[in-house]
Amino acid sequence: MSLNISKGNMYPFITHTWNTVKGKCPHDCSYCYMKRFKQNDTRFDEKEFETDLGEGNFIFVGSSCDMWAEDVPKEWILDTLDYCHQFENKYLFQSKNPDRMLDFIEGLWIPPDSVLGTTIETNRSYPQMGSAPRPQERADALVELKSKINFPTMVTVEPVMDFDVDYLHHLIHICNPEWVNIGADSKGHGLPEPSADKIRELTDALKEDNIEVKLKDNLKRLGV
Repeated sequence: MSLNISKGNMYPFITHTWNTVKGKCPHDCSYCYMKRFKQNDTRFDEKEFETDLGEGNFIFVGSSCDMWAEDVPKEWILDTLDYCHQFENKYLFQSKNPDRMLDFIEGLWIPPDSVLGTTIETNRSYPQMGSAPRPQERADALVELKSKINFPTMVTVEPVMDFDVDYLHHLIHICNPEWVNIGADSKGHGLPEPSADKIRELTDALKEDNIEVKLKDNLKRLGV
């Protein structure tokens, strides 16, 4: 199988995506971009192990379904990580359940040239976030990961939903990520969204922390 070239509204630094865990994401967020497609039961696609991951790529592993969700069998994750080890690439592992990654940091399961990330699209709890862990839990897990490993980390605030500036800044601040990605809802899901002033205030606070902030072009719709 061929490796998927990253395109569309994906992170500009990602060259390819690769997914072994497919189907309906257990977190079931209402704004998941994969809901544009037919949602089958979560499954493990062993045919993906015929894919040549190449070398020198930056691959987002698990871009279409959160492979770190609690309902995903451990064996699926281990097989995926083991295959990544066979190629000399950089990998992004991003999850709304980064606490699960703690189970795999011992034994050097995660490839050495990896970036670990989480989504913190708001500090609040909205029903649109499905069954994903609360933002505070995600931040706490990333803090614990950073205390135990030497991997670079990132936080993505996308799709950004209305937030409390001080609280959201606190959550990201304690994560101390190498960079933060901020983006807006691109598919018209009718989410509660913040003002441009709030986003600018958050961005300024993060820059004062010497955290790099990457703003997506889709924020222009919100006046940023």
